[in-house]
Amino acid sequence: MKKILCILSVLAVGKVAGATQTDTLVLSLPEAIQLAQSQSPSAQSARNTFLAAYWNYRYFRANYLPSLTLTSSPFINKEVNRITQSDGTASFVRQDQFSADLSLRINQNISWTGGSLFLKSSLNRLEEFQKDVTAYSSKPLVLGYEQSLFGYNALKWDRRIEPIRYREAKKQYAETLEIISATTCTHFFKLAAAQTELEMARQNFASADTLYSMAQGRYKIGTITENEMLQLEINRLNEETNVMDAEINLREVEQSVRSFLGLEQTVALHLVMPDSVPQFEVPLSEAMELALQNSPDPEYYRRIVKESESNLSNAKANSGLRADLYMQFGLSQTGRDLRSAYSHLVHQEYASISLSLPILDWGRGRGKVRVAKSQLALTQTQAEQGMNDFSQNVEKLVLQFNMQARKVHIAALTDKRAEKRHAVARKLYVMGRSSILDLNAAISEKNAARRSRISTLSTYWSLYYTLRSMTAYDFEHDTPLTEQLPIH
Repeated sequence: MKKILCILSVLAVGKVAGATQTDTLVLSLPEAIQLAQSQSPSAQSARNTFLAAYWNYRYFRANYLPSLTLTSSPFINKEVNRITQSDGTASFVRQDQFSADLSLRINQNISWTGGSLFLKSSLNRLEEFQKDVTAYSSKPLVLGYEQSLFGYNALKWDRRIEPIRYREAKKQYAETLEIISATTCTHFFKLAAAQTELEMARQNFASADTLYSMAQGRYKIGTITENEMLQLEINRLNEETNVMDAEINLREVEQSVRSFLGLEQTVALHLVMPDSVPQFEVPLSEAMELALQNSPDPEYYRRIVKESESNLSNAKANSGLRADLYMQFGLSQTGRDLRSAYSHLVHQEYASISLSLPILDWGRGRGKVRVAKSQLALTQTQAEQGMNDFSQNVEKLVLQFNMQARKVHIAALTDKRAEKRHAVARKLYVMGRSSILDLNAAISEKNAARRSRISTLSTYWSLYYTLRSMTAYDFEHDTPLTEQLPIH
C-alpha cells in the first residue's frame, strides 16, 4: 500500500512539473521580424488603422455613385385636431384616418457642380374611416435637381483630397510594417545584449572566483601582497553582484520583448545572432527618388495643403451671397382608386431659389477668410520645410547606412582581438608576469568590445529596415517591396 501511494505521489508531482514547465522559442532575427509583423499589437493596430482608411475611402467613392432609396411612413390618426376652414375660421374636427405612402428615389451627386440630380416615383393612399372614403395620390415620374449656387462644393474638394488620403494610408501601412521590423531589431539586440551581459557576468565571476582561490594559496606563501589579494576579492564580489543585476535586467527585457511580439509571458526566448550583414551600398540619388515616390510623407504634405485650400474655399463661400436652387418636373394625379390615380396624368413643375446675403456681421465673415488665408500660408511653409527636412533625413540615413557595414566589420574584429588579449592577459597574470591592473583593463576591454559589436549590429539592422520603410525598396535584392494589404 505504501509503495502504491509513493508511485501516485511521484506521478502527481511529475504532472505539476510538466504543467509549469516553460517552452523555449528559438528565434533568429528574420523569424522575430516575421512574428512581429504577423501578430504583434503594433502590427494589429497598423492593420486596423489602414482598414479604417480603406472603408472611409469606399464611403467617399460611394458618394459619386447612384443611390436607390425606398421610403415609407404610414400612420393612423384618430384624434380631435384644430382645422382651418375655407372661410378662414377654425374648428375642432375629429379625424379618423389611415395614411400609407411608398416612395422610390434614385439620386446622383454631380461633383463638378456640387448639386444633386434625382428621379423619384411615389404613391400615397389616404383612407377616411368616418366617411368611408379612400383617395390615392400618385407621382409616377418626377425629375429634380438641387444646387447651392455660390456655396462650398464639398464633393469637388473631396475628389481632390480623399485619393491623396488613401494613397497616404497605403504607403503609411507599408512604412509601418518596416518600422515594426526596425523596432523588432532594437528589441532583438536589446535582449541579445542582456543575454550577453549575463553570460559575460557569469564568465567573469567564474574567472574572478578562480583567480581569488588561486590568490589565497599564493598569499599564504607570500608571492602576492595583501593589497593585490584584497583587489581580487573585491573583483569577485563585484562580479557576483553583476551576475545578479544581469539576471534581473534579463527578466525585464524578456518581458518587454514578449509583450512587443505578442507572446505568452511563460515562453522563454533563445536568440540566434546573425553571423554577418549584407555587403552593399545604397545610391543616394536612387534612394531619394524612391523615397519621394513611395514614402507617405510627401502625400501627407500634399494633403494638408489641399485641406487648407478647402478650408479657405469654405470660408469664402460662407462669407458672401448664398443661394440655393431647387427644381422638379414631373407627372402627377389623384383618384379614388389606383386606376384613376394613374390615368390622365397632369404636368407639375416646381422651382424655388433662396437667397442669403449678410449685411452686417461685424467682419466675422471677412475675419474667417483672413484666418483661412493665414492658415494656408502657414501650412504651405510647413509643407515646404517638412519636405526639406525629409530630404535631409533620407540623405543622412543613406550616408549612415553605407558606413555602418564597415563599423560592424571593425567591431567584430575588435571583439576577437579583445577576447584574445583577455586570454593572454589572464595567462600572464596566472604566471605572475603581469599585474592585476593589466588583467582588469583586459576584462573591461573585452566586455566593451562585446557590447560594441552587439550595438553596431543593432544599429545596422535598424538603419536597414528604416531605409526600407522610407523607400519601400529592398536594395539588397534590388526589388520593390510589395505588401499584402489587409482588405477582405
